[in-house]
Amino acid sequence: MSFAYEHLDPELADRLIARAGLDQIRAKVDAGERLAFDDGLRLYQCPDLAAVGLLAHRVRTRRHGRKAYFNVNQHVNYTNICIYSCKFCAFAAKEGEERAYLMTPRIVEEKVREHLHEPVDEVHMVAGIHPTMPYEYYLDVVRAAKRARPDIHVKAFTMVEIDHMLKVSGKSEDEVFADLRAAGLGSCPGGGAEVLTDRVHKAVFREKIGPQQWLDTARKVQRHGFQMNATMLYGHIERDAERVEHLVKLRDLQDECGGFMAYIPLAFWPYHTDLEHYGHVTTGWTDLRNIAVGRLMLDNFPTVKAYWIMLTPASAQVALAFGANDIDGTVTEEKITHDAGTDAPMRLTQDELIHLIREAGFVPVRRNTTYDRETVVDSALAQA
Repeated sequence: MSFAYEHLDPELADRLIARAGLDQIRAKVDAGERLAFDDGLRLYQCPDLAAVGLLAHRVRTRRHGRKAYFNVNQHVNYTNICIYSCKFCAFAAKEGEERAYLMTPRIVEEKVREHLHEPVDEVHMVAGIHPTMPYEYYLDVVRAAKRARPDIHVKAFTMVEIDHMLKVSGKSEDEVFADLRAAGLGSCPGGGAEVLTDRVHKAVFREKIGPQQWLDTARKVQRHGFQMNATMLYGHIERDAERVEHLVKLRDLQDECGGFMAYIPLAFWPYHTDLEHYGHVTTGWTDLRNIAVGRLMLDNFPTVKAYWIMLTPASAQVALAFGANDIDGTVTEEKITHDAGTDAPMRLTQDELIHLIREAGFVPVRRNTTYDRETVVDSALAQA
């Protein structure tokens, strides 16, 4: 698909886009102008997905050329015990349930040590909100990862977890973020946002922090010097207009703070959740559209990530031609999406990621968490 886009006659491409009714949006994209809310809605509702993808690919290529990023990372989901009962979640358990677990800091340290023979440079840690673990536990989890591997980048804690720490710490906001930095926290992932609208919040995750609290917490994180990602969980009860509203809110906060590294659309997996009766997982059509619209609307986000765990490796590979410039990493032992029924593997090797990228016609580039260090795997392709 990437190869086809790049060799498509520009005039023919413009005619195809105009035929899809996207000529005015194309003019804005080509001029580097910001798209409006109604533009986002039009992109979601346009029946010609290829035209939407072509526009997103133009923006992606303008920013990144043929580079496609990946990293070598591992996931540690340190507990599934959670005080909340979100309808979309298959991961959470209550204390006393047979499947409930809680990792001590020593276990977290052992998990990181298990991969010392591999060139892992990031550990991604998110979990449930435990009802009794004290504030110090969260610091100890970070310290444990750094103790096992002092040079590792710890990307940890959704805005829900950060909000919880601020509430239970008994300390000021400044003190909490200073503690996290001293413990070794490097950045935050973007989970917990779900869909940033009040209707979806009340219907699907009313017990958890709402849209404004998520945005306020993200603002605090960024103002204290931590970079983070942003997500959207799509494919359940949300409407197209709510997806666009979510993107505009992220874009506005990025204008204000500038600390978002990447946008990551997350495909909803319904199995073993209270929304399972909706009856289906997202289709490739929906997945690719969410990647493409995110790339077009989020003009101030440098990266759009195709998270292969939720998309599956095959869909993530195609997404590189629909606006995504990152395919995530090796991952290793992710539990949250697998509990919800994904049929993606638990991990991919570096070679497998490189193969996916190359086969799609892109240049594999290994990067660190914050995108300020990169290694082009095949320099000959990069110069082509």
